[in-house]
Amino acid sequence: MTEEHQIIVGDNLEVLRGMSADSVDLILCSPPYEDARTYNIGFSHKQDEWVQWCLPRVLECLRVCKGLTAWVVEGRTRSYSYSNAPARLSVACQAAGAILRKPPVYARVGIPGSGGPDWLRNDYEPVLCFTREAKRLPWSENTAMGHPPKFGPGGPPSHRLADGTRVTARRITRRNPDCSRSESLYKPPAMSNPGNIIKCKAGGGVMGSKLAHENEAPFPESLAEFFIRSFCPPGGVVLDIFGGSGTTMAAAIKSGRRSISVDVRESQGELMKRRRDEAMKKLQPTEAA
Repeated sequence: MTEEHQIIVGDNLEVLRGMSADSVDLILCSPPYEDARTYNIGFSHKQDEWVQWCLPRVLECLRVCKGLTAWVVEGRTRSYSYSNAPARLSVACQAAGAILRKPPVYARVGIPGSGGPDWLRNDYEPVLCFTREAKRLPWSENTAMGHPPKFGPGGPPSHRLADGTRVTARRITRRNPDCSRSESLYKPPAMSNPGNIIKCKAGGGVMGSKLAHENEAPFPESLAEFFIRSFCPPGGVVLDIFGGSGTTMAAAIKSGRRSISVDVRESQGELMKRRRDEAMKKLQPTEAA
């Protein structure tokens, strides 16, 4: 099974350039947030320099991926000024031909007491989502992480046309064969779309594994599971080019998908092997049953 979950130690741009086009189904990753951390390799890019470092990697992701490319990103705040790195990167990618989907946000409770003396605690990070072409995704199950509707129809649903006219379900009806009454065409969905605010718990004990905390900037396994189950077909391949502690890989194992994880540091390669072993061990009781 380890062949289904590859771990590669190397520069992710070089690795991407060595991969075939359309060879993975989903890319989910989180790059360094400008110069927030050096990662013991001297990483220190900020604002436009950071954008120019990210751009060729996004474009290679789009070549390699047949579906969605999702980058969890954030900027830095210094001297009361926000760098707006996510917006800078999205504009640069669009200018280079990438198609931007409206970014969802990863919502979690930020660090207590953060926000400086006059501002608000940061409780969300954008997830920039790109495709190579402006068309329907080759595979998605956008209600995979949804839930049954909380409320039934409370009256005829309505929407407005381009001229502002309100159209209700009573006006969009069909007659029963006996012509005795009108029947609304509206049918409540079995599962609701979960929406683009992805709420995840983060912090000690809720990241999916204690091993996650051996990386400087992990995201929760629940966030990776959300994207994998929604945008990677069963048995498909998800790629994380900033593999870190192997969170994306662990979520892929749990969800029945294959994975490729890349990190430039040998230490993270070893950490990902331990995370892979742990995730596969968790599956053993289920497989035995």
